[in-house]
Order: sequence, then C-alpha cells, then structure tokens
Amino acid sequence: MNALARNPADRVVVVGGGVAGLATALRLAPRPVTLVSAEPLGLGTATGWAQGGIAAALGADDAPELHVADTLAAGAGLSERDVALRVAAAGPGLIAWLVALGVPFDRGAGGALALGLEAAHCRRRIVRSGGDATGARVLEGLVRAVQAAPSVEVVAARVTDLLRDGNGAVAGVVCERDGAGFRIPARAVVLATGGVGALYAATTNPRGATGRGLALAARAGATLRDMEFVQFHPTAIAAGADPMPLATEALRGEGARLVDEQGAPVMAGVDGGDLAPRDVVARGIFQALARGRTVFLDTREALGDRVAARFPTVAALCARVGIDPARQAIPVRPAAHYHMGGVKVDARGASSVPGLYACGEVASTGLHGANRLASNSLLEALAFAGFIADGLEAAPAGPVHPAGPSARAEIDHAALRALMEARVGVVRDAAGIREAVARLAPVAETNDAALTALLVARSALGRQESRGAHWRSDFGGQQAPRHSEITLGALAETLPAAEALS
Repeated sequence: MNALARNPADRVVVVGGGVAGLATALRLAPRPVTLVSAEPLGLGTATGWAQGGIAAALGADDAPELHVADTLAAGAGLSERDVALRVAAAGPGLIAWLVALGVPFDRGAGGALALGLEAAHCRRRIVRSGGDATGARVLEGLVRAVQAAPSVEVVAARVTDLLRDGNGAVAGVVCERDGAGFRIPARAVVLATGGVGALYAATTNPRGATGRGLALAARAGATLRDMEFVQFHPTAIAAGADPMPLATEALRGEGARLVDEQGAPVMAGVDGGDLAPRDVVARGIFQALARGRTVFLDTREALGDRVAARFPTVAALCARVGIDPARQAIPVRPAAHYHMGGVKVDARGASSVPGLYACGEVASTGLHGANRLASNSLLEALAFAGFIADGLEAAPAGPVHPAGPSARAEIDHAALRALMEARVGVVRDAAGIREAVARLAPVAETNDAALTALLVARSALGRQESRGAHWRSDFGGQQAPRHSEITLGALAETLPAAEALS
C-alpha cells in the first residue's frame, strides 16, 4: 500500500535508516510503519561505520549489574541507574534477536560468541561481527529484515518539518523529494536521525550528521537535554581524510599503545592508562598535541601481522592512506564521534511533545550521562526500539499543520565546523563558547545545522564545571550532578545580538 494512502490512525512514521530506525520499524510490527530515509538503506548512517561492537553481559564471569557499574562510572554522575539496568538486562536477548535475523557474530573455537574488551569495561563483553565490522554487519542484517517486512514501507525523502494537530501533538512529517514537498500524516513520529559530529571540522561521522532531528524536535517545542556533552573519540586516524577514519578502541583492548614520536607513552601516570574512559584519553592526546607532540597508536608489538585478520576494517582504512599498521604506528587525534545529549525521552522513548518519540543517538535516555561507555550505543538503540514499540501511544486529532518555519537558508558550513572545533571542542572556556554563541545566533533561526550547534554551545556555556566529555579550562571542579535542559523558547530569551557566522 502506498505510504500516503495509509490510514494515519494506524501508521507510525520512523525517520532515519540507521540501526535505531530500522530496529524500531521492525519492533513495531505488525503495525504499519513508513520509514523515511534521506539515503538508500544501508548508506549515509554512522551505524555502518561502528567498529567496536555491542556491549552485552554474556560471559560466565559477567552480569548486568557489572555492566551497569561500568556504565555509571563512565557517565560521570549523570547516567541513571534504572535506565542502565533496564538496558543492560536487555542485552543478551537483543543479541539473540540479531542472531535470529542472521547477523553473523564472531565465535570462538567451541562455537560460543567471542567477547572482546574495551576501555572502562571490567569484563570481556563486546560482541562483534567481522572483527571490527560490527556496525556494517548489523546494518546489513536489519536492512534485509526491513526489506522483507510486509508492515514496513520505505520512502526516500528528506524530512523538513513535523506536523502538529489541533491539540499540539506531533501527527506526521513534511517531506521533500526532488524539489517537491508532500506530507505523511501519522499517529506518531519516531526520530532516529543520528548525531551531530559533522558540526565539527574533525569528525568520524558522515557528512549528514548535523543534528537535523534535534532541530526538528526543538522547533516543535520538545525539551532537549545535556546538549553540551559531545564525545570525542581519541583515536581517529589523522591522515587528511574527512570524515576521519576510526581506529577502534578495541585495538587498545588488545594491547595497542598510545605513544608520541619518541615512543614515549602518552597516557603514562593517568589512572587506567591507555584504557581510561574516552574523555580522559581524548584530553590526554589533545594536550599532547597542544604541546607540539605527535601521537600514534602503536599496534606493532601487541598485534603485529595479526592486525589485518583481527581488525580488517582498520587495516583497510590504514592501507588507503599508505599505512601498514603491522609495520608502522598509526597517527591519531581526537575527533567528534558521539553525542550523549539529545531529545529528552522517558522510559517509553517519548519526548515532552505528545506523539513525538526518539531513539538512538538523537535521544537522551539517561543511559550515557556525561560520557558514553564504549559499545553502549548500538545496545541502547536496539533496546529503546523495543521500549518504544511496547509503549507507543499517540493518535492525531483534527487538522494538521507544520510545527515551525522551514529552515533552509544556506550558511558557510566549513566556517561553522571550524568555529565549533575551535570554541566548543575537547577543551572549552567561557570566552570561546560566547564567541560561538554570538556568531551562531543570527543564523540559527533559518538554518538547522546552526540551530543545533547553537543549542550545544549555549548548553556548554551554562555548565560551569568540568564533567565527562564537557571540559572547561576555566572551571576545573565539579558541582552537584545535574542534567541541563533547554527548549527553543528558553534559548531565544538568552541570545545576544552579534555578528553572524561568515
């Protein structure tokens, strides 16, 4: 049945073709779902680039409570225990669900799932597929399942706005395809649009990761939470590519070391060393670079010739830029990788606006806190896809209308990325953040990327402490743990008049 002909009282629109969107569409069966994706399924999503794996407490020496403890420790006081326990407890069942869909996870000689170790995990619990190709393999399995699902119809289009009904509930989407606009009414909309990494000059994310879903939610009146927490992956391969290829954290789990050009350990004297939480390692590398050192990830002693078999994706990425990781150390630097903040949602994945849900990186569920634990992202997306399907309640009432003005004005995106990198990056201070806010404010009303960047910057200005991935050089201490929240209305009340981004 054509998507536009379906009864909006039944249909759910899911926006996004990554693991969060695909899993949500499948979990909603047999309810009719229209999956709207700007790119063909399997392309243009960060899921396919995820190298590490999926964290799940499957080992004989492991338990969900241990997984929770690691999650809370990494989250620096802002991860919510009940959410972490619920997600961790779901992990083994989610792996079984993916196995049933045909995802070929790596196994040991006896046939048991192979479990890897990553930074800040106390146990081997990283389930992987194809060595370091887990994201791509999971994506392939979900795409096959969606293409075979009679309840899911895929529409190739770009969502430009959300529809609201007479009671203020979200009741569908406005789309654009080949220059023509059209509407898809629905009983509810699930945003699964990914993160914000492409707002930064150095990123491991696809070019489209500019936070469009966050802007859509903000313009519809949704509450956004913890927008200042942007995780910088410490070991992006620094060889001139944009986006930057990623050298998975699992390499350090298998013994690879961070060294400078003299071979001296970069993380010497730091608690946890090379396996410290991501924010700690990212700052260690950032500070080394700021002192004029060059930083490398050295796999030669720990892995040697085995690196190509154990980490084929990394080996191939290195080969493209002329590096043989079995013979040469890999030059690395921090790069924007994952956004812990997002649309504030409850235990059902529901936002503060009726009819609007969020899943995956675009959502703030309470799991990641101030610093996501490695390999918890795919797990969270898969878990909340099921939570949303189980708890979805929404139905439009009366005529619908767009939630806000179209945001299409062009800006200098390279200038925006440079600004965010320099002023709202790994290490921040009030003067730099204020400059970013002042330059973004005049163009945020009519450009979604600028609006999302402004929301990140304004939230960073308000958090006057260093916590997790948010590090203020002018505020080294910590306050009592608290979430930050922001809405478009509250943002408008705080903005200065200033020079526009140029």
